[in-house]
Amino acid sequence: MEPEQDAPSGDDGAEGLLSELEARVQDVVKASSWWERHGLDCTILALSFLALPAGFLCLRSENILLFAAGIVILGVCHYTLTVKGSHLATHGALTESKRWSKIWVLFFVEVCTSFTAEYATYGHVKMHHGYTNVVGLGDSSTWKLPCLNRYVYMFLAPFLLPIITPLVAVERLRQVELGSALRTLGLISLGLYSHYWLLLHVSGFRSPGSALLCMLVTRSLLAHPYLHVNIFQHIGLPMFSPDKKPRRIHMMSLGVLNLPRLPVLDWAFGHSLISCHVEHHLFPRLSDNMCLKVKPVVSQFLHEKRLPYNEDSYLARFRLFLRRYEEFMVHAPPITELVGLQ
Repeated sequence: MEPEQDAPSGDDGAEGLLSELEARVQDVVKASSWWERHGLDCTILALSFLALPAGFLCLRSENILLFAAGIVILGVCHYTLTVKGSHLATHGALTESKRWSKIWVLFFVEVCTSFTAEYATYGHVKMHHGYTNVVGLGDSSTWKLPCLNRYVYMFLAPFLLPIITPLVAVERLRQVELGSALRTLGLISLGLYSHYWLLLHVSGFRSPGSALLCMLVTRSLLAHPYLHVNIFQHIGLPMFSPDKKPRRIHMMSLGVLNLPRLPVLDWAFGHSLISCHVEHHLFPRLSDNMCLKVKPVVSQFLHEKRLPYNEDSYLARFRLFLRRYEEFMVHAPPITELVGLQ
């Protein structure tokens, strides 16, 4: 691949482009209120937390519709807190206070998501964002399971995410200090046991097995789109070698893809993971609402400079991955060479 003739090439050109885009985005941020920068997303998380009692109480009902409503409420709230909350917290996008940012990371990542805060920050923020689509570093290969065929992976594997997540977290604890490991184990246990206890004593489940089954169902309610989104937006796009990776603006414009707005996923996962993923990778400390606000600025700028701005529908990506599953998810990806941009 070669850059457009009118687009600046080389380090100076790439840095100049990024600086110009940052200036435009910063103007939008400065003109935005606290409500736009943090308030709206914090309100969504607060509403999700406040809706939990209604979900647990609905599960007491013998009416099948009310019971199903309880499952949906708890499932959507769970993913809002674990995906949207954890994602914003790890990027420090919930608040401008460093102290509160650390507290929110522990709450959303360890208590709600049953994962380790240290590895979430390292694996996602430092590696995935720092080396987006760089093979062996931030290439989303952790989502690949070559031993599974396309139908098992796309349709059945997501049901195991609630079980695999805490197990992976425990395995990662070998790499952290003892104090951090004990804290993580305590907070993960607190989150899981609280969910279990509430199902027994508030929802009225009569056996441990039925309560555990309900935990699995609610925690896997949106597991399929969660898994799909994580592979759709990077895998299948240009991949780069560690010694010839392009500059940041080219890396993000080529290696990241936006999906269209989807109401349920916008609420539960956040705009930065759905329709504003390109904006999020360019400006990871912006909240979901701010990513949505700067989206027209970013898309217009990239189009002006003749840089890629990848967009595709969920269904189109789903069909593409089913058709080319082995190429994308089993075999090693081809390396993209960007002449003059490494």
